[in-house]
Amino acid sequence: MIRIITVGKLKEDYLKDAKDEYLKRLGKYTKIEIIEVEDSKIDQENIALEEEKDRILKNILPKSYIITLEIDGKELSSIELSNLIDKIQIEYSDITFIIGGSYGIHKDIKEKANYHLSFSKLTFPHQLFRILLLEQIYRSYKILNNEKYHK
Repeated sequence: MIRIITVGKLKEDYLKDAKDEYLKRLGKYTKIEIIEVEDSKIDQENIALEEEKDRILKNILPKSYIITLEIDGKELSSIELSNLIDKIQIEYSDITFIIGGSYGIHKDIKEKANYHLSFSKLTFPHQLFRILLLEQIYRSYKILNNEKYHK
């Protein structure tokens, strides 16, 4: 099972449609769940990160393999990501990806993570990034199943 814990909600219809499409496609390969936690309304980084940390931690399963999405994480190719997912699923029944809020992810969650993943040194809008993550997870399953997917 794949779980994505993300701070904030999708607001734009076109992003909701994209999310629904990828969830439908992924249903062929794995059970997937998206958990949206409320973003902090406080405009102070340390307070916001603390609030969001507590909301995220409540949703992490005890035996889950945790992958944080962060700018300082390791960059992988799509093939490397698919191999990572495949390897993790040998030992773990649950993989949890965590997308932080506008201030990122609290250090306590980073320390708890098994893996730190970066898609780029660029900063992406959090709502759009969720779609990018879903697409890459879908691409990973296509690769693992030796199925053709556009390049």
